[in-house]
Amino acid sequence: MFGSFIVLTMAGFFLIYSVTDDITQSSREAAIADANDAMDIIDQQMRSFGFDYANSDALASIVTAAIQRGSSSGRYQIQFLTAVGGYATPNLNVSVIPVSIRDAVREEPQLVHYIPITVTYKDGTTGPGLVIAAGGGTERDHFEVFFIFSFEQETRILAVVRAAVGLSGMVVLFGIGVVASVVSRQTLTPLRVARRAAEKLASGELTQLMPVRGTDDLAQLAASMNHMANQLQQRIRAWEQLSRLQQRFVSDVSHELRTPLTTVRMAVDVLYDKRETLPEVQNKSIELLNKELTRFEALLSELLEISRFDAGAADLDLDEKDLVDLIRAEMEVLTDVAETTGSQLILHGECEATAFIDSRRISRLVRNLLTNAIEHGEGKPIDIYVAATPEVVAFAVRDHGVGFTEAEGKQLFNRFWRADPARARHIGGTGLGLSISQEDVNLHQGWIHAWGRLGEGAQFRVVLPKSEDVVITSSPISLIPADAPQEADNEDS
Repeated sequence: MFGSFIVLTMAGFFLIYSVTDDITQSSREAAIADANDAMDIIDQQMRSFGFDYANSDALASIVTAAIQRGSSSGRYQIQFLTAVGGYATPNLNVSVIPVSIRDAVREEPQLVHYIPITVTYKDGTTGPGLVIAAGGGTERDHFEVFFIFSFEQETRILAVVRAAVGLSGMVVLFGIGVVASVVSRQTLTPLRVARRAAEKLASGELTQLMPVRGTDDLAQLAASMNHMANQLQQRIRAWEQLSRLQQRFVSDVSHELRTPLTTVRMAVDVLYDKRETLPEVQNKSIELLNKELTRFEALLSELLEISRFDAGAADLDLDEKDLVDLIRAEMEVLTDVAETTGSQLILHGECEATAFIDSRRISRLVRNLLTNAIEHGEGKPIDIYVAATPEVVAFAVRDHGVGFTEAEGKQLFNRFWRADPARARHIGGTGLGLSISQEDVNLHQGWIHAWGRLGEGAQFRVVLPKSEDVVITSSPISLIPADAPQEADNEDS
């Protein structure tokens, strides 16, 4: 619309300029022609008069006839100058004749001179005009005639033209606006509907279909989007069904394995207790069997826990506990394991960090994070930080081992995912620990975040509310450790 206004304005100015130039040029050429005709008549009469300026009656007759011709036509007024005096059309304001054209006609009387001027009309208004000057006679008895042409009529014509162009432009602009409004209503409205439908599809509202009207491109677009929505809905239902089948399979297999596994455990325990009486080869086989069976039981236990999360059957057994006591207890359990890798567990910021938590789940959470730190800590010290505010308690586990990349950080909490499946592992290794830890934190309405850099280690931070009615908005422990490299991003407060 704005572009149309600019184009119409430019076209209007060009049209007005062209018309003004044409009318001005035509009027000037017509005025010069009229002045030449009048000058020819005056020159003939003056020659027949013999330039006898002493005969005032004859001179007055010639001048009066010239003035009457100009007045009757309404085209011009005259000032007539001779060596003995001057004559002019009554009420003519001779001051409008520039001095420059008077000088020019004296110097070159044989030429026709003209110059634009501003003429004062009878009603007091002013407007454009033209002065045409010519000379005649002999060198001794010369005369000068000044024709003052008024372009009042041309000015009125141009005013009418300007008004007509302006009105036409407004009408055209209004018409364009109406057409643009109708076209936009017919085209943009369906596009807005399509945009809103796409936004609803993106938000998961797959049942919101677009109305299909007609057979044009927009109708085909609506039909295509509806078809896409139906296909997405079918795919999602198929994926949901497959996910339910997978969850059911894991749950059923986990439960079905418990009974034979219990029997195997009983048999292994009997053999393990008598391993000292067995030959060395059998003794090592029994120890290996007991170790792998223990890992299998841990995996089975984690699968059962995952199945409870998927089924929505996991709940909390809240009790007021001191987070520092839980962390210290898990550190004592894992001290020997840490020493075998060369790592040292160091607790910082011991404080009163009492909160209503499920001690079993939080203990498992702490154990998982410490186990991961020991496994990936490369034998370097492992720092555990604890802090509390009136609303939340928090702790962080910082190791200085291999760390992880940004891409790996996005998959840390995925089930069965490991950063390097080919690495030799000494403890853990199911790939479910962090996933279960995240579910435990979510049950508490808490936060769990991870920071890491390759070769700079990693830090896992957990923030828990002190009570169920607390909404976490900030953490007393920064996600980025204080000893992190300077180029680390500011990811969290």
